[in-house]
Amino acid sequence: MKRIHEYKKLFGVEKEIDLKFLKKSYRNLVKEWHPDKFQDGDALQEQAEVQSRKIIDGYHFLVSMAPETKEKNLPEYTQTITNSGISDYQHKGLLLEITFTDGATYEYFGITKPVYLKMVNAGNLNRYAKRNIYPKFSYRKSKRILQES
Repeated sequence: MKRIHEYKKLFGVEKEIDLKFLKKSYRNLVKEWHPDKFQDGDALQEQAEVQSRKIIDGYHFLVSMAPETKEKNLPEYTQTITNSGISDYQHKGLLLEITFTDGATYEYFGITKPVYLKMVNAGNLNRYAKRNIYPKFSYRKSKRILQES
């Protein structure tokens, strides 16, 4: 959750992510902080490199969480959570990363330790997640593991 708020603040996003606004903000920030804008030896050059990486990472992160992106990917997400079981999961802070048997991996935000422990101790991991994780928490697709044929 902290990362979401940090990136939203960086791009000036108030509430819901609007891709048009995000793209405009991204372009302006890249223009301002592009490392090529600074000469060798300039004190701000190193800071610009760090800042530009943060801008790029934040942009891709927020795009993956935008309502338009989620809506576009909803059929694939629904297919995954409906037809695939959980093959692996990791919890760190308030982030739960679930890898499904179809190879898709999603990150769920705001998962507290008590919620995570209830999931781990549930009689049926998949049923618990379908009822208590998927419909209630923000998520984004994080990566896809290629399956070998």
